[in-house]
Amino acid sequence: MRTGIINTMVTKEILAAQPKRILFANFPADGHFNPLTGLAVYLKELGYDVRWYTSVTYTEKLRKLNIPHYRFIKAKEVINNNFDEAFPERTKLNNNIKKLVHDIIHAFILRAPEYYEDMLEIRKTFPFDMVICDCAFSAIPFIKEKINVPVVAVGVMPLNATSRDLPPSGLGLTPSDSFFGRRKQALLRFVASKILFAKPDKVMQQLFTKYGIHAKGINLFDVFIRKSTVVLQSGTPGFEYKRSDLGKNIHFIGALLPLTIREEKRWYNSKIMEYDKIVLVTQGTVEKDTSKLLVPTLEAFRNTNRLVIVTTGGTGTQALRKKYPDDNFIIEDFIPFNDVMPYADVYITNGGYGGVMLGIQNKLPMVVAGVHEGKNEINARVGYFKIGINLRTETPVPSQIRESVEQVLHDNTYAANVKMLCAEFSQYNTHKLCAQHIEKILNSQSILQKQLIYN
Repeated sequence: MRTGIINTMVTKEILAAQPKRILFANFPADGHFNPLTGLAVYLKELGYDVRWYTSVTYTEKLRKLNIPHYRFIKAKEVINNNFDEAFPERTKLNNNIKKLVHDIIHAFILRAPEYYEDMLEIRKTFPFDMVICDCAFSAIPFIKEKINVPVVAVGVMPLNATSRDLPPSGLGLTPSDSFFGRRKQALLRFVASKILFAKPDKVMQQLFTKYGIHAKGINLFDVFIRKSTVVLQSGTPGFEYKRSDLGKNIHFIGALLPLTIREEKRWYNSKIMEYDKIVLVTQGTVEKDTSKLLVPTLEAFRNTNRLVIVTTGGTGTQALRKKYPDDNFIIEDFIPFNDVMPYADVYITNGGYGGVMLGIQNKLPMVVAGVHEGKNEINARVGYFKIGINLRTETPVPSQIRESVEQVLHDNTYAANVKMLCAEFSQYNTHKLCAQHIEKILNSQSILQKQLIYN
């Protein structure tokens, strides 16, 4: 009896003294890792024991953040966002739907048991109290139901929750509230569920059944949302389609952006004072084919009075400088967006969610051109909320770009809408909101643990 009392007292002391252990995890792509970095550092500074499970791609970044890194062991590696190399069969798929179906199955669903096995090993030496991951991390149901710890999913892309008010997610369609529009959306949801995405849904259900995870009747795009303890959605209601059936575990947190380390010397180029209108263009760090967006933008503005600032992400910079030595072009590997966006008048992008968030925060109307990796959904919202023009392609021609940029410059609607959205974004203290949700969950967990001890 006395031994039991002593053990109980020791356990209570440990609970009181030991910082809560949080394991971050992410699908191996920059757009899923980078937005979580600022939150991870913020929680670490609050005193949480923060560690990270992810691809070897992010070893050096995590070292700089002084966050312990658990590498993929069982899980299939995707090095430097090169999904074609990891899954070479996807290069043979030219149809957008077929490629999306392939990626859902092979890059996401089938990786879940591998993540789960790795995390079981991690838990032997780091008994984490919570997992924080991006919303596409497919092991969410395993963590919540098999490991039995709470999961905070972070929406690093537009919310893909199915709704009776919307068309199906994944196709880049915008909503309609007319009678016939709603009927069409209902039909499209049926087609998407029973035909277009029937195969990945079947694979997912078979996998979950094998591991004793119940997900019958839950839509493929909803399962990770519903299985999460909470979903912290990057963005605001003003940049998301209205749903009358929004899940109660979904909370908007404002723009969750990557950690930025302010350089002592800010970027500046004297040319920005020589031109009346400035166009900023990027296609991110993942897309390596400069002919898709950078080249047609440069072609569109040769011999014009528009200053075009290009950030290549480190791909083809010298070749572009050689081919386009025009005085009205600035071509760099990287430029901190917070340094250059305040000077720009239009932002051309393939639609990375973080870049779009930054564009909104800098009151910058856009021209967007991207299709794959969920960019069709992001760009659809840019067009729907009229903060920019959606070109609905990833290979625009120079004339499309030039005409769209001129329309954005001369129609004040876009600038006015993005200014209003920026004001809404500014009302959110993103990291503080996240920390409040996390603390609430961990406190509830501690109460349950203490009740078990006393009982």
